Amino acid sequence: MSLAKAVLVLFQTALFGGTWFLFYAGRLSPSPADIRHWGLIAAYLVLFKVLAGVYGGFQAGNSSVPEIVYSLGVAQFLTLFFEYLLLCLAACRLMNPLALLGLLAAGCLVNLLWALAADRLSRALFPPRRTYIIYDRPEVCWEIDDVKKIRRKFLIRGELDISDGVQEVFRRLEDGEAEAVFLCGLHSSDRNTVLKYCVERNIQVYIRPKIGDLLVSGSTQLQLSNVPVLHCGRNRTSLLYLGIKRGLDILLSGVTLVVFSPVMAGVALAIRLYDGGPAFYRQTRLTKDGRRFDILKFRSMRVDAEKDGVARLAAEGDDRITPVGRFIRKVRLDELPQLLNILKGDMSLVGPRPERPEIAAQYEAEMPEFSLRLQAKAGLTGYAQIYGKYNTRPYEKLQMDLIYIANQSVAQDLKLLFATVKILFMPESTEGVQEGQVTAAEPVVRPAEGRREALKK
Repeated sequence: MSLAKAVLVLFQTALFGGTWFLFYAGRLSPSPADIRHWGLIAAYLVLFKVLAGVYGGFQAGNSSVPEIVYSLGVAQFLTLFFEYLLLCLAACRLMNPLALLGLLAAGCLVNLLWALAADRLSRALFPPRRTYIIYDRPEVCWEIDDVKKIRRKFLIRGELDISDGVQEVFRRLEDGEAEAVFLCGLHSSDRNTVLKYCVERNIQVYIRPKIGDLLVSGSTQLQLSNVPVLHCGRNRTSLLYLGIKRGLDILLSGVTLVVFSPVMAGVALAIRLYDGGPAFYRQTRLTKDGRRFDILKFRSMRVDAEKDGVARLAAEGDDRITPVGRFIRKVRLDELPQLLNILKGDMSLVGPRPERPEIAAQYEAEMPEFSLRLQAKAGLTGYAQIYGKYNTRPYEKLQMDLIYIANQSVAQDLKLLFATVKILFMPESTEGVQEGQVTAAEPVVRPAEGRREALKK
């Protein structure tokens, strides 16, 4: 598939190069050998390749064709936007963007054709693996349901209960000629036994990690005398990283506030005109080490949305959300005032989502380790916000936040900032909780008469 990626990147770059020399090169320099021409073309190649990778545009076989086309389209739009800015800076004047818009339309058609061809090629080269799900407890049934949705890469042949005995599980794997297994909720001793068995037989293993696994993933490898050890502890980021991160927070939030100030003024006016209520609202949230601060957002609900004093998440079809609020929530405009919180230092551009103390307390009552996400400053965007949803289960949010905390770096932050653009117009990322739910938490154990009965539901 690497060759297929290279073909797409080179073809799109060739289209850009042709458009450049036909419509823009002469206005910058009459000489085709001018290094500025080739510098802009090289910048297009690198930027498109990087952004397409960040947005998952090359994930043929893992993602659907529409997802790939959307990802590549976002990558191409941003690449052309940056190229247009560079063109205007190089020419010291605004240039006509019509040719680039035509290139964007042609490029989207190329992306569609490539996605269709790459999807067929991927299916032919990498057919779904014969896969078994090995589980331990009925409460992990929702994990199994999630795994079954991934049918592009895995052909689910059955579910195996580890309580039937490890040897029975091994016999089923051998009889079914298993190529992959998912381990869901296994005790560490059983999991290690199955893991070693599968590795010895070249069976691919996919593990739904527990919190302890993610804490260990951020550990430091040490050698004490002749003994290898892993050192785990509370996250401690370097002062250099924190300094760069704070500098980026101030620079990018300040620039964004200036650029989007007309949009923010329009949103505030629309909210005021709709019901005469305040355009903004403040709400207490939690940030690093459990410190409380007042978050600032555009008001998207009625003024009396929580007149009963109960803190609750927005539900699907929530009648508390105003028509204006529904629109600004869909495109995330309600989040823009948080840039002021970032300038102040309460939040960062990237980090775990700031939770309300009341809702966090409910999560921690059933899941005390939920507080581990407070090892980093709360963020406007983040790993869980990008790869999860508004109604993603708290345990999964915690897992994603811990993945981010264990891998904090400037490169990771920049990658997540670019990835945020992709989800701005994806409505499923703002789905609310089910009607009647106060939080996104689910019961720890689902009602079931037993493991097998739970799996049948």
